[in-house]
Amino acid sequence: MTVRAEGALVPLTGVRVLVVDDLEQNRKLMHAVLEPHGFVVHSAESGASALLALAECPFDVVLLDVLMPVMDGYETCARIKADPRTAMLPVVMVTASGSRQRLLALEVGADDFVTKPFDQAELMARVRSLARVKRLHDTVVEQTVALERWNAELESRVAEQVSDLERLNRLRRFLSPQIAGLIVESGDESFLESHRRDITTVFTDLRGFTAFAETSEPEETMAVLREYHAALGELVFAYEGTLEHFAGDGLMVFFNDPPPCADAPRRAVRMALRMRDRVDGLAAQWRRQGHNLGFGVGIAQGYATLGRVGFEGRWDYAAIGTVTNVAARLCAAAASRQVLVSPRVLAGLDDSFRTRSLGPVELRGISRPLEVHEVLGSVEQEANP
Repeated sequence: MTVRAEGALVPLTGVRVLVVDDLEQNRKLMHAVLEPHGFVVHSAESGASALLALAECPFDVVLLDVLMPVMDGYETCARIKADPRTAMLPVVMVTASGSRQRLLALEVGADDFVTKPFDQAELMARVRSLARVKRLHDTVVEQTVALERWNAELESRVAEQVSDLERLNRLRRFLSPQIAGLIVESGDESFLESHRRDITTVFTDLRGFTAFAETSEPEETMAVLREYHAALGELVFAYEGTLEHFAGDGLMVFFNDPPPCADAPRRAVRMALRMRDRVDGLAAQWRRQGHNLGFGVGIAQGYATLGRVGFEGRWDYAAIGTVTNVAARLCAAAASRQVLVSPRVLAGLDDSFRTRSLGPVELRGISRPLEVHEVLGSVEQEANP
């Protein structure tokens, strides 16, 4: 339904007033009084048409005549107030006379009343006052809805951020912070599923640690491990390696999974040499405390099966395959400060690394002797110690 003023469409701007009266001359009078003062006036000739108009268009105030056929002003007002969509819409009853009509108007929910013949200034003042209240109520409702929407969005964002933090903390158990962050941002955790990949594996441990732990107080042992883990863990993250595990003095890191790493052998060896330098500094301090500890590294390259292992609430990311065993055996065979590598790792290095061959070496658990090489140093790192 299109609500019309007397004969023409009126744009819904300014204070919007719906005049309800069965007499045309009364409706025209309200238009003549209110429109020159900036009110936007619409009219309805009955209670039923008024309810239809309210269902289609928003209004700020209703001026409602009491005496109308079929549905009088009292019933119309009661229906307006019973509808949740219009319950807060101000209704001014236009009464002929008498306190009885006023009392009935208040009982059905009218907000104010005007007695015929009405004073024009009083009518406009009442309409403006009630319109301000209505607009204020509308603003409060809009703000409440917006606040509820914002709260719902905030709750959703907080839940999402908490989930991201949980995922990030999970991933940071074995990935560098920057790689873990990229995975969380992308939302892709498919790498956790079992898969095969050519990786370069680094094993490190402390020479003489078992004897040291047997003869030292537990507090001393833990203090040494904390310093050792902190020094090496920082380098794992710096070189963007994937940390499989810390196990006492042992550490296993691999490259080229999950993020691809085109220079995995070179990066692994550079990291190992930096670790050796770090542990050299720690070893000097430990010797002053009476602890004789060295550092050995084994590095191998080959295919492994990788993926998530464990159980709900305690997952790890693991690499399983001969390459991890070879790296571990090379580490076990290394003397203090030695970095031993397999033939494939050596093939992935360039001329910036100084190496020497140790010839075929029998490694425990490996069926055939392995050609082993020792990495003595790196021209780049020696130039920038």
